[in-house]
Amino acid sequence: MILVTGASGFVGYHLINKLLQNNINVIGFDNLNEYYDKNLKIDRTNLLSNYPNYNFINGDLTDKETLDKIFKENSPEIVINLAAQAGVRYSIENPYAYLDSNLTGFLNILEACRHYPVKHLLYASSSSVYGGNKVAPFSTNHNVDHPVSLYAATKKSNELMAHTYSHLYNIPTTGLRFFTVYGPWGRPDMAYFSFTKDIIEGNPIKVFNHGKMERDFTYIDDIVEGIVKLIPRAPEKNPDWDESKDELGASFAPYRVYNIGNNQPVQLMKFINVLEEKIGKEANKQYIEMQPGDVMRTYADVSELERDIDFKPSTSIEDGLGKFVDWYKEYYNVKL
Repeated sequence: MILVTGASGFVGYHLINKLLQNNINVIGFDNLNEYYDKNLKIDRTNLLSNYPNYNFINGDLTDKETLDKIFKENSPEIVINLAAQAGVRYSIENPYAYLDSNLTGFLNILEACRHYPVKHLLYASSSSVYGGNKVAPFSTNHNVDHPVSLYAATKKSNELMAHTYSHLYNIPTTGLRFFTVYGPWGRPDMAYFSFTKDIIEGNPIKVFNHGKMERDFTYIDDIVEGIVKLIPRAPEKNPDWDESKDELGASFAPYRVYNIGNNQPVQLMKFINVLEEKIGKEANKQYIEMQPGDVMRTYADVSELERDIDFKPSTSIEDGLGKFVDWYKEYYNVKL
């Protein structure tokens, strides 16, 4: 039995769909909040509910009593925590939402795993933990003590909290630093989604920092494959671990952190050009300054992922955006 929180979210939906297709029993947990279009979350949930091996529970991570009841009654062997208040820019306006979901909610997950032991806890971290780092590609061996948004700070906090519980209670934990995930059934607050909507509707798109930015766009199927391959690889204790010479993404505790990214940063203007080509319409571009909390570039070093599970994300931006645009047109019944 696998418990997936954030089950009706973008990554959660795709991951659960893959697990259910592999005949794995899954419990999905989500509060269906209204951070973005709730109907999209409901549609994802309804599609998953067609599987007989899926049980969806509507609830919030901050509700410790409900969460403990799920663990007590179902005894999940694997927990995959994808629930979080997402969004870098939103964290500037609504900081308390991030403390509730990303810190209190994650603490409740850790406490449940402590009292109802699991074989492996995997959880979503983020490329945003690299903050103002200049050295690229970003490696799990790099220092991540300089976040530039509260969202990033909460994700770094999750990694620290997980390490503490791995050490104190021997809970195997794996943190997953996702790099700009995109694809069908994605999040409307993400640039590729809002750009597509605005280009189709003829509205101007906001090009931050005058287009002088790079992102390591990672297609959703690659993210899911990385997670699935890591599920059976629960970290083990390593009493000989030495921070002066060993990997900082590992530990003396049963703890691990991985990057999951495409390892190929794409310039924002190229990204927009590919999107225009797939839509078949030119964008009306509005060039504006860098936004607070944003970073110039993300670039994942995935060498440890390749070494440990023989996997490296490889979907090109052309293929990935093509699939997203096809889905968008079908879902929203777009006729151009």
